[in-house]
Amino acid sequence: MSQSGALRIAAPVTASFVPQGNPREGSIPFTWGSRYTILSVAVGQIAFPGSLTHPESHCLRQRFHGIGRPHLKAKFYFVQSLTLSRVPLIFLFLAISIAAPQPLSGFWFAMAFGAMIVSALTDILDGYFARKLEVISRLGSYADPLTDKVFYLTAFPTLVYLAGVHGQDIHARLLLLLAILFLLRDQWVSFLRSIGALHNLDAKANWSGKARTLISFPTICAIYYFLQAPPQYPLRIPLPVVYALETISLGINLISLVVYTRLFWPALKTELAPPTRDSSASSRS
Repeated sequence: MSQSGALRIAAPVTASFVPQGNPREGSIPFTWGSRYTILSVAVGQIAFPGSLTHPESHCLRQRFHGIGRPHLKAKFYFVQSLTLSRVPLIFLFLAISIAAPQPLSGFWFAMAFGAMIVSALTDILDGYFARKLEVISRLGSYADPLTDKVFYLTAFPTLVYLAGVHGQDIHARLLLLLAILFLLRDQWVSFLRSIGALHNLDAKANWSGKARTLISFPTICAIYYFLQAPPQYPLRIPLPVVYALETISLGINLISLVVYTRLFWPALKTELAPPTRDSSASSRS
């Protein structure tokens, strides 16, 4: 080691540490060859704190973080594929529901019903695996609510259409009301989050949103089974049970509307107040 304090690691892999001067000046070449090299670099960093520039320090931290997790990228893409697969699955359900001849054969019903169930399950599994595998990402936090909206936007109008095809006019009207309420609730919550962002107010998913998801997916699947199950299937869902599930879904959506409105009410109340003369003058300037 020289008196200047520079440390060099012997071949085959080299790394230089320059503790003098501004730590952001200069560049330090890294050629990673083995875990022993990383350990040597770490020892050098301990001996000369601040000797690595910011990019190289970040590189070192990433390298240490990756040790023992060689499949991190595969885990990440696995979770993202679970989230994004919801879209093609629900579109497959839509295509079979409107294109296959009615009444559905056992094959087409199994395809459509299976696609709907798997699509609904991905909403639970993607969050579970993201937490378990420690690959929670910003992409997933935005993609998950988007795919949820695609699911509802596709499933509910399809159910309204199928109820009309089967001559269930009253049921079709109830489903139409349920579909409108679902979509309005989503848009209202998105609006509230936008208002809250103006005041640094954020609310994570709460019990009402989770309860809504918990009851909505089984309800949609039960409605579809009631409308489309082939006659030879022995299991039949009584119409009162379907009406009860739809009523519960209506109720939990209304509760969720109230809960989120109360959470964001301080920000909404502030925005509803008329602007003062000082605030108007500052906004114009």
